[in-house]
Amino acid sequence: MLSLQQVEVFLLVAELGSFTAAAKRLKLAQSAVSYAIGALEEALGVSVFERSGRRPRLTAAGRALLEDAQRVQESAAKLSRHADALSGQVEAEVSLAVDVLYPRAHLVDKLHRFETRYPGVALRLHLEVLGGVVQLVLDGICGVGISTFPALDRAALRCRVNGTIELVAVVASDHPLARLAAPVSTVALRAHRQIVLTDRSELTLGVDYGVLGAHTWRVADLSVKHELLRAGFGWGSMPRHLVLQDLERGLLTAMSTEDWGQQPRRIPTYAMERRAAPPGPAASWLMQELALE
Repeated sequence: MLSLQQVEVFLLVAELGSFTAAAKRLKLAQSAVSYAIGALEEALGVSVFERSGRRPRLTAAGRALLEDAQRVQESAAKLSRHADALSGQVEAEVSLAVDVLYPRAHLVDKLHRFETRYPGVALRLHLEVLGGVVQLVLDGICGVGISTFPALDRAALRCRVNGTIELVAVVASDHPLARLAAPVSTVALRAHRQIVLTDRSELTLGVDYGVLGAHTWRVADLSVKHELLRAGFGWGSMPRHLVLQDLERGLLTAMSTEDWGQQPRRIPTYAMERRAAPPGPAASWLMQELALE
């Protein structure tokens, strides 16, 4: 019967090109390494090494089986890490909801760190708008969330500020608003279409945030809003980190507005969890890492 140890010995001999070197690495007698390879060949029914020369060389069958053996070793290591995580009371899976305004590069960087620290923990990631994050946490679909919309149900959710995101009012550089002197008046803004990000949940139903335009187009996708702004369909607010390249290339123009003032407009982000189901160690660690300056 094929064993994991035989697979590991096979891979190490293939890597080092020597039975003796593999035995030293494994702290085994060379005869034990030779026996393991012989038992593997007997179980597989093929020879994996050519032993006629001074150094063992992979046979055609050995080369063909090498990638399969690597996958077996990786799967076994993943299984072991997962079992270690479960035995240490670390949750098997983290479900996370994140606001679409949250800096994507920062999120990816922290997920790399999460993968390294908790390699056996699965992740479910949802990106949502405004109340959509809160709704996912309230409904128990996600255990933790980061939203730009505060949790209104404080009895059910624990909510805390974990950073801020800078918003900037932008318009296509060939739009009439781009030619106006700063600060652009609210009257001038109302005369032009505003592109507004809308909520897919009902938590913000009937409530508008930062809507000044008398004529609006409402979209539920931030990337679509971005494209509409660049195409000159209207003006709107965007996270500065998402439009920085457009501003540098002259595709979009940042506006200082009368209503928002000339200082950068920053909105808070909120970390939230259900009081009835506090997050485990992996989710708690990830939420701390996702805090913004």
